[in-house]
Amino acid sequence: MTPPVTTVSPTAQQPATELPADVAALLATARAQVLVEGRGLDEAQVLAVLELPDEAVPQLLALAHEVRTRWCGPEVEVEGIVSLKTGGCPEDCHFCSQSGKFDSPVRSAWLDVPSLVEAARATAATGATEFCIVAAVRGPDARLMAQVREGVAAIRAAVEINVACSLGMLTQEQVDELVAMGVHRYNHNLETARSHFANVVTTHSWEERLDTCQLVRAAGMELCCGAILGVGETLAQRAELAAQLAALEPDEVPLNFLNPRPGTPFGDLPVVGAKDALRAIAAYRLAMPRTILRYAGGREITLGDLTEDGMLGGINAVIVGNYLTTLGQSPTVDLAMLDRLSMPIRSLQATL
Repeated sequence: MTPPVTTVSPTAQQPATELPADVAALLATARAQVLVEGRGLDEAQVLAVLELPDEAVPQLLALAHEVRTRWCGPEVEVEGIVSLKTGGCPEDCHFCSQSGKFDSPVRSAWLDVPSLVEAARATAATGATEFCIVAAVRGPDARLMAQVREGVAAIRAAVEINVACSLGMLTQEQVDELVAMGVHRYNHNLETARSHFANVVTTHSWEERLDTCQLVRAAGMELCCGAILGVGETLAQRAELAAQLAALEPDEVPLNFLNPRPGTPFGDLPVVGAKDALRAIAAYRLAMPRTILRYAGGREITLGDLTEDGMLGGINAVIVGNYLTTLGQSPTVDLAMLDRLSMPIRSLQATL
């Protein structure tokens, strides 16, 4: 078992605050249950963590970091993503500027196979081990599957990197075809809690998303299934989603934070507060101690200069570079952060 690394959060370096007895008891229970026994927190416990006062955040982050290093090790998985088909999506996910139903500035466009290969090369050059091909669709049609097939083959011939896909909802036949292509991992987020989903998406159901996730798991591909926080959900619904994700047992959970997009129904929602985001990161780590927990979209606008606190509060994977329709920071900034925190990048061989 990998021993915990010695690096601690800048927040956790502050002198420990004497916490109220009930708060101290909650953290002690979490330590015994998750750090020692390896059992994730249940929904009620996650909610209690999300409701912790600000003064408890440093100790919460320190515990989540211990859990991450004990059950996942010190390494960080680095991934790049590229959009094969952007915009014009028929779905109405209220946070997404790629929906064709909203008056957003994003317009439909396709990326050719040589450009996919070049993007994969650039991603591998950063030290990343994972490259994800994304398409803004309800699910792949024959044209898209043909282009994905050609793209995956070209990337695998040219670049030493794992290839993942995110192509919307799948049939069993499409799942089997992706497996045959050698796709390493499939991303299909639950997005939000089942009880809140109809307030976020109306053109398909939470159950339809779950069905695709279960098909992927049953086929033997790794499952990447995550969340977007800040889409009008309550803290109780954040805890509900954590429990629903834990029950699905995904290999990876990307945590997105809403970056409100002009022209979308959620364009005027407030950004998640930094302390709330840190509580959520730690809570999801304590709910899923062995899962890859990845920084995804919105972290820059949500956390700002507290990004390192999240890395030292349970995160063990990052998307580097730009996101699908929003800009991220330069990969060199993230790589410098990992070096500064003495967090090694996971090798390609370890993920094959």
